[in-house]
Amino acid sequence: MKFFIKSFSELNTTELYNILQLRSEVFVVEQDCVYQDVDYKDQKSLHIFGYKNDKIVAYTRIFKPGDYFKNSSIGRVVVAASERKYGYGHKIMIASIKAIKTHFNVDEITISAQKYLKKFYETHQFKQVGEEYLEDGIPHIRMDKK
Repeated sequence: MKFFIKSFSELNTTELYNILQLRSEVFVVEQDCVYQDVDYKDQKSLHIFGYKNDKIVAYTRIFKPGDYFKNSSIGRVVVAASERKYGYGHKIMIASIKAIKTHFNVDEITISAQKYLKKFYETHQFKQVGEEYLEDGIPHIRMDKK
């Protein structure tokens, strides 16, 4: 899978539509969570996405230090349900960590992770910081990578 990295202004309308559709499919419908996905943070972030058969199936957005957390950040980590068995979650995380180093020249990353994905993020050297909290009604934990 080839990954693309684009700023908000570089996304074409089809890419933006497909990204928002995937995020809505997973975060709103699959997780049965009513929340405002379109949050005006997309304009600040770099968008990383991978295609399979002309369809975006993996996505994250990354932020430079200070735009979301004090450290650089990765958010909206998502893989289409039908594609999760291929390791695309790990591949998009590797691409996102590398993009932070390349574009922002930093190593420290903070994420707000859904608690059930703790072990997944630990495989990418993230460590839990602090206690569990609710975000949009879903248990989350802060995790840092140094």
